[in-house]
Amino acid sequence: MTEAPREGHHAAHTWQEARQRAFDVATPIPAGPVPLKAALGRTLAADALAVQDMPHYASSAMDGWAVNGSGPWILSGPGQRLAPHQASPIVTGGLIPPGAKAVLRSESGVITTDDDGLPLLALGGTAKPGEPRNGQHIRKAAEEAAVGDVLLKAGTVVNPAHIALAALAGLDHLDVVGKPLVRFLLTGSEVVERGVPQPGQVRDTFGPQLGPVVELLGGIAGEQLRVGDSYEEWLGALQDTEPAPGEPDAEAEPPADVVITTGGTGRSGTDHFRKAVAELGGRLLIDGIAMRPGHPAVLAELPDGRFVVGLPGNPLAAMMALFTIGAPLLAALGHRQLGEVGEVPCGTTIDAEPGRTRLMPFKLVYGLASPAQHTGPGMMRGLAGADGVMVVPPHGVQLGEPVPAFPLPWGRALPVPKSPEDKPRKTAARPQRKPSSGPVDWSGLDA
Repeated sequence: MTEAPREGHHAAHTWQEARQRAFDVATPIPAGPVPLKAALGRTLAADALAVQDMPHYASSAMDGWAVNGSGPWILSGPGQRLAPHQASPIVTGGLIPPGAKAVLRSESGVITTDDDGLPLLALGGTAKPGEPRNGQHIRKAAEEAAVGDVLLKAGTVVNPAHIALAALAGLDHLDVVGKPLVRFLLTGSEVVERGVPQPGQVRDTFGPQLGPVVELLGGIAGEQLRVGDSYEEWLGALQDTEPAPGEPDAEAEPPADVVITTGGTGRSGTDHFRKAVAELGGRLLIDGIAMRPGHPAVLAELPDGRFVVGLPGNPLAAMMALFTIGAPLLAALGHRQLGEVGEVPCGTTIDAEPGRTRLMPFKLVYGLASPAQHTGPGMMRGLAGADGVMVVPPHGVQLGEPVPAFPLPWGRALPVPKSPEDKPRKTAARPQRKPSSGPVDWSGLDA
């Protein structure tokens, strides 16, 4: 069992260290099969093969009659073997009976009688001479694919048409690259989910926001669980309570790879994250980050292999913490690279704050990154209108100086700074020719 942190112990990582550590501690999730309904947007880890011929039987492409030979045809019962000059009714998609050579469309045939009053099928209506040709209006078995054919190659990102093709091929699952499933533990007895909050209450910002952001970061948003502020509720919610095999909900959702919690990461008597992790035998991987906002962020690992990302309770602080440790963790689990940090020219001078990196949402104004307004830890207005986030180093930044930055998961990529080679070169002005006073010589021009 991991020893609980000592009271007052706080060894915060730098922003760069925390980001890299969150990426390094995770091992990519192995590939595995998922049901077709869960495969949309996933990347195939292996080729999808036809497990049988497609179609796996010869069928009719028209409503009408399956026929053998030329007419008129003696009518036979549906599905029976047809002898020469026999026909039987068939519908579109119907199984071609043994002995059938073609299908006569319903609008090209008429029912008549022979000399004895027995029913006969004859050409008529819109029939053309020689209709039907041998094989006409028959969908042959394996005309789309033969058993063993590659239908979808490994590396394909599955779209709705791919799912339909897999279903048509008789597949129930597709092997896909591993992707982390994330569940959410949302805390706070003062949180209300709808309506206007009263004094002492706050509106829930995490419930409608975290799932979509996790999806943008490459995770799968799972279920949300809401609990109060007591330690017993925290401990019970973090315990592995997956349904046992054979229970009705055993296949409703696989075990989570990551749990994201909100609040409870401080060090007061009402903050239970560290105590609950310790009691469950987990270990702290990141315990605080020298950044603002979001410094109380915590990353832990439980004995069952689940990672727990502890986000601060303030909305903007939580998002900065999620970008710092949640995004790298999800990238590593999902077989992706650590996101690159670019640069933008700073549109103002930002004073030093020794020992702490500051994450500042910014807007691009005439190509310069200007810190957004309304970016307190509990605010979301500044982030909602931002173009990216500046990573201001502890020593500050000067006006016009390049500053590290990263784009928002839902926004555009950062502009690429122009190198000196990309700047347009000045060319010397061409001397103006004096008008010729004599006749023009055209001999140097091609005909």
